[in-house]
Amino acid sequence: MTSAFPLLPKAWREMEKGKSNSEDGVLAHLERLEAQARESALKQEEKEQQEEKLAGLKARVQELRAQRDELRAKLELQQKRLLEKEGVKTDPEQPSARAVLEWKIRSMKDLLQLFYLTGISGKLTKRGVCFCISTAYEGTYLHSYYLDVLTKPEVQIQRHSVPTFIPLEQIARRHLQTDIRRFLAVLSDHLNAYAGRRYQADQLQERFSDRLEGPLQRNSLCNLLVFHYNVSGDNGSFLFSAKLLYSDLCCSLPTEAIVSCTPNAPAELAAMAAAHSETFRRLALHKAFDSFSKAEETQDQALINPPGSPQ
Repeated sequence: MTSAFPLLPKAWREMEKGKSNSEDGVLAHLERLEAQARESALKQEEKEQQEEKLAGLKARVQELRAQRDELRAKLELQQKRLLEKEGVKTDPEQPSARAVLEWKIRSMKDLLQLFYLTGISGKLTKRGVCFCISTAYEGTYLHSYYLDVLTKPEVQIQRHSVPTFIPLEQIARRHLQTDIRRFLAVLSDHLNAYAGRRYQADQLQERFSDRLEGPLQRNSLCNLLVFHYNVSGDNGSFLFSAKLLYSDLCCSLPTEAIVSCTPNAPAELAAMAAAHSETFRRLALHKAFDSFSKAEETQDQALINPPGSPQ
């Protein structure tokens, strides 16, 4: 019993040391928890601020839409009152020339505001309005076209920079005299679709020239594209031929896509050609080739590292 007493101070020191280490570990853990709590609180505050900002933006959008609808309603009411004031009420089929002219001028002034956010802008001139239609595709600005429209003595196009293959005269005959807003909207659809088709063809030639066999053939309107391209298969590279037809001139995607492979190609490539045809109708031309390249890379990687092989 007496031999155990000298060990007590050492044992006590060991216990005190363990206790100290335990306290340090608890304090460190508490500090980590506090830091995590602060970080979580900051993230939650940031999230709430973003949600509040988003809600404010949504409310602003709804407010602007309501103002737009109100302006349109006021415009229609003013046009109706103007025609009635000029005596059109008693003879609605024969409005006076002055009333019609003033109505057209008022309409064009309002159009400068209504179309601004849709890529159509303009400024008043001494004899009418000069409109600018800007085209873009997938957020990329492409080109602008101009129309100098006269309102005196009647609405007519004095000069313009619209390409000759755009059916401007046909669109003008249908809408210019009766609904200039419709006229500008339809013309903008044609120009943007043409610009989008041309942009896709340019992107194909610039980014995938190594896959093309021979030149890409296209007409001025870019509503007919013919090209040949190489496809990699298990047994080598094979040539595909594609013909894209855009029957809807207000659309930048083809209404018909015909893809065929060479007669000596393996049978499984026929299914690939059909899949490519569907892809061309669904995606922009350069994005379709992006998907083809990614599929081939995945296939090559699978051949290098087949499933179940050691990494």
